[in-house]
Amino acid sequence: MECCFFDYNATSPLRPEARAAWLAAGDELWLNPSSPYRAAARVHAHFNTARERVAELFEVASGRVLFNSGATEGNNAIFAHWAETLPANARVAVSPTEHPSVVEAAKCALGERVDWLTLDAQGAVDVAALVKLLEQGEVEAVSVMAANNETGILNDWQAIAAECRSRGVAYHCDASQWIGKLPLQGLGACDYVTGCAHKFGGPRGVGLSLLPEANAGFRSLVGGAQEAGHRAGTEDVAGVLAMVAALEQAEPGSVEGRDLFVAELCQALPSAEVVGQEVERLWNTALLILPEFASVRWIRALEQRGFLVSAGAACATGKQGPSPVLAAMGVPADAMRRALRVSSGWATTVDEWQALVVAIVESYAALRSEAESSNSSVISI
Repeated sequence: MECCFFDYNATSPLRPEARAAWLAAGDELWLNPSSPYRAAARVHAHFNTARERVAELFEVASGRVLFNSGATEGNNAIFAHWAETLPANARVAVSPTEHPSVVEAAKCALGERVDWLTLDAQGAVDVAALVKLLEQGEVEAVSVMAANNETGILNDWQAIAAECRSRGVAYHCDASQWIGKLPLQGLGACDYVTGCAHKFGGPRGVGLSLLPEANAGFRSLVGGAQEAGHRAGTEDVAGVLAMVAALEQAEPGSVEGRDLFVAELCQALPSAEVVGQEVERLWNTALLILPEFASVRWIRALEQRGFLVSAGAACATGKQGPSPVLAAMGVPADAMRRALRVSSGWATTVDEWQALVVAIVESYAALRSEAESSNSSVISI
């Protein structure tokens, strides 16, 4: 049975343009770009062109663009760099709703030096509270994502970047869920930006970071002089060219399918809730709190009907305990266990969104029937 994919925030299929670029580069540009002969210089030229194209899309100098294996590597490298270069008494402010690759990197690299930011009533970082913290003069770096991977809620990263810049505070923005879904303009105002190709139709294991203009001391991996000395290792030319091809195809989507889905679902199941429904979110994302039954049961029931969804961050699948994102937002524990994330992509149609409503309603009826049958069996015994 062919499945309808509603988990784009976890990963996405390869765009045809990315696949074509990847295969062509694998066939024609397979030489090591650092080798000394002319044929390798041609490969190196293509790689440099890819960097220049990314810089053009982000409206930054090409020297700020670092290619790597993805946002997890980029996030870890940034916190390790801050741990090595910031003053010993400097504080680093981090949103509690960040992706685990930020939260765990912050804890590992900086420990008790991390200040966890407060959220506003809607679940976004409270910019006014952040400003008050910055005014105390102890915070020298801030990490706040552009868009949340579980809820889709957007942070006001533009305002945060401006506040940090005016005070000389370094600002890192994990834009993994923003890049490829919303316009790139303005991200260059952030000192550090991280993203990964597989969120917008590129291959897995490829990503990018934007570094500050003065970045000579930044090291992600040591052992070679690749990436201007920032990251050792033979360059993944094919992967980078595929990522750039995917990024060139990316454009903002419409909220039409998502909003119609939410309206019809809440009408069919009045007790269902949508986290962050009243605030600005990614156009493709809806985090549901469904009536009754654990998330895993909903996921299995929907998969049986041909729909692939998730309970939240893919990296947390199988992890025990509630979602740290929802916990930080004050969502009750019982509601957290009934959370379901649906996220669409460029290929998702309005009809597929509406078909998902039908599948959820059918799944609810089936789960209720199973529960009633199980209760009847227990009573009869």
